[in-house]
Amino acid sequence: MINITKLWCNQPGSMDKLRYSNDAHKRPVVVWNSTRQCNLHCMHCYSQSENKLYPNELSTEEAKHFISDLAAFNVPVLLFSGGEPLMRHDLFELAKFASNLGIRPVMSTNGTLITTETAEKIKQVGFHYVGVSLDGVGQTNNKFRGAPDAFERAVEGIRNCISAGIRTGLRLTVSKYNYDDVSAIFDFIETEKIPRVCFYHLAYAGRGTNIAKDDLTHEQSRQFMDLLLTKAEEFQQKKLDTEILTVDNHADAAYIYLKTKEKDPERAKQIMQLLQLNGGNSSGQGIGCVDFNGYVHPDQFWQHYNIGNIREKPFSQIWQDNNEPLLQQLRNRKSLLKGKCSICNFLNICNGNLRVRPEAVYNDIWAQDPACYLTEKETQQPVDKQHD
Repeated sequence: MINITKLWCNQPGSMDKLRYSNDAHKRPVVVWNSTRQCNLHCMHCYSQSENKLYPNELSTEEAKHFISDLAAFNVPVLLFSGGEPLMRHDLFELAKFASNLGIRPVMSTNGTLITTETAEKIKQVGFHYVGVSLDGVGQTNNKFRGAPDAFERAVEGIRNCISAGIRTGLRLTVSKYNYDDVSAIFDFIETEKIPRVCFYHLAYAGRGTNIAKDDLTHEQSRQFMDLLLTKAEEFQQKKLDTEILTVDNHADAAYIYLKTKEKDPERAKQIMQLLQLNGGNSSGQGIGCVDFNGYVHPDQFWQHYNIGNIREKPFSQIWQDNNEPLLQQLRNRKSLLKGKCSICNFLNICNGNLRVRPEAVYNDIWAQDPACYLTEKETQQPVDKQHD
């Protein structure tokens, strides 16, 4: 994640301790696709979820065994995702179980099932944060998510969470379908006083591969970033306490650094130090995923590649297996990268970006990321000293 509010506006972020750490032994944030079932049918869904029961999902007992292992392994955050996690019958029991063991439970949801009563339960069991997915305003969101009232119900869910005192944010995957809605999303954030928004770049995985052709062009990506930087400044001037972040494209980090260097070289050095600590894309390192059937993946977009199953071996053991081919490569990827990525001066703060995109486009995990919008001239710009 790239915290624009932190980097561009020099404001503290809620996850600074996790995001900017040089602890070589820190444990990954774990995404758990707690169920595959979902009441919506989103165009970009990486898990290709539908509103039906799926076989062989982890039982309550198996889930508690899994969570106990995460706690013993000192995993800091467990993200309950899906499908739609609120369709899992024991969600609140498991979230409370995780919280009691010292893991910070957070949730990624489409928000449409969050009534006032559900919001109170979310609060009571100890969820630290709820991220509600909106992919546009009004009919844009409804079309993207395959339901005629998805936007209205999600807005109601957001309001119910905020009224219950739950830290709540928006999650939006940007593509040509909703690019024109970004300004309206900021108006919505300001009106509703939402404290956090994460703009995800499109991952070419699951149903997301079907709309890869509708990803932003490189020029649109740059315009999108300029808009976010402008909005971050406006929010700071208005003293609005909203974090603005981007996810799944670490070209954003280099873009912010280069823009800052033009106007404030000393501040750019500080930004570079933070970005070095962050380290760029962390698939297979700082983030991992366990799916509905217990299979472990390097991140949530690698559902097509399994590195083990928690029914056979604890997550902690699977994650520490340095002989697993893909994990080993992702953790030592720099020498494997090709094309523009292999010679980029920002490799130490990008780490080759999201590898499922070149796999989807070129059938080559190590080809350059097609979503990197930096020019070749920019990738060769001199940067402040970086550490290997």
